[in-house]
Amino acid sequence: MSAETNGKTHDPMTAQRKRKLFAALSVAIVVLLLALFVVGYYCGWFDGLVYRYNRTTYNVNAILSEQLSIHFLQMPNGVNGDCIYIKAGETDVLIDAGSRQNSARYISSYVNRFCTDGKLEFVIATHADYDHVSGFTSTNLVKGIFDRYECETIIQFARTNKDANKNETYLDYCVARDREIANGANCYTALECYNNVNGAKRSYELAEGITMTVLYQEYYETYSDKENNYSVCLLISQEYEQDGKTERNNYLLMGDLEEAGEQSLVKCNPDLPEVTLYKGSHHGSKTSSNDVLLRQIKPQIVCVNCVAGSVEHTQNLLNTFPTQDFINRIAPYTDEVYVTNVAQVKLNSTGSYVNTGYSPLNGDVVIACTDGVITKYFSNSDVRLKDTEWFKQNRNCPESWS
Repeated sequence: MSAETNGKTHDPMTAQRKRKLFAALSVAIVVLLLALFVVGYYCGWFDGLVYRYNRTTYNVNAILSEQLSIHFLQMPNGVNGDCIYIKAGETDVLIDAGSRQNSARYISSYVNRFCTDGKLEFVIATHADYDHVSGFTSTNLVKGIFDRYECETIIQFARTNKDANKNETYLDYCVARDREIANGANCYTALECYNNVNGAKRSYELAEGITMTVLYQEYYETYSDKENNYSVCLLISQEYEQDGKTERNNYLLMGDLEEAGEQSLVKCNPDLPEVTLYKGSHHGSKTSSNDVLLRQIKPQIVCVNCVAGSVEHTQNLLNTFPTQDFINRIAPYTDEVYVTNVAQVKLNSTGSYVNTGYSPLNGDVVIACTDGVITKYFSNSDVRLKDTEWFKQNRNCPESWS
């Protein structure tokens, strides 16, 4: 049946078909956009759109102009973990990818501000604990670091007590690593690097005058009941000219090495130099950063990847990271101690402390050097640990910091 209007024939069935077609097309467009959003979210297309920072203490363009910058990344999920990014000339280095698998999203959004070619020349997995390797692997929702970047050379722990048949995180890491190797990455253990075998090198030149050296310690070869002692130990050295002489800054990064490992490191490296920067080992725990090491390296600046005060691992508030013992041992050498995050903690109705949230303390911390001049950048605050409200309320101030 049709109707005639102004001499024209109007077919109601044709109009109905057009409405159905329009509705179907609209639904298809919405579904396509949602699918693209899901794929983009997984692949990280939107990761770099928003990165908030304190513009008075953090200048991306200035950091990009530095000859060397070492970045201590805050973890985005309120739990302790390690991730350090290094930019040396055109070389990009990523050390660890904690603290959870979804951390890869924040890590990549940060790194992509400085690494624009999608390539990491070096990736280091210091040891097999989840808060150091989780972000290397992908989930159904988040693409891992190994799937986000072309990784040229992987350097990893020489030993582990983990069993891939029983530890899902370690298994995931091994699968993702092996896939990266199949795609062309070189992979060496710290022991192979130290021994200069199988194509590995003890020392790598990152840029002119900047080297990364794998230091030896005995737990590359012998058993430890503490997984942390298997940690890869790295010394970054940077040469510069001053008054006609060649000077050097040294930066020591040791994963989660604990006391026995530190003793071995000092014994095996009697010429271990004093350092401009020391990464507070094991998140500032009471079992790390011991006098045997500190007497040797005499650190000038200490950066700690942790959530200050988090009760994730202990109910003893003095033993939450960074611990009172760690602070007491560091204090005679320097008061330039910086921490990435801080936890909000409360006492619940059962008498237990619980984490209720977290926020940046110093935030992302960058220690940079050009021509021997050290510059520090902080995405949140440049306040030293001893001057923060958290420290005043939760730690006793050592006499040397008074």
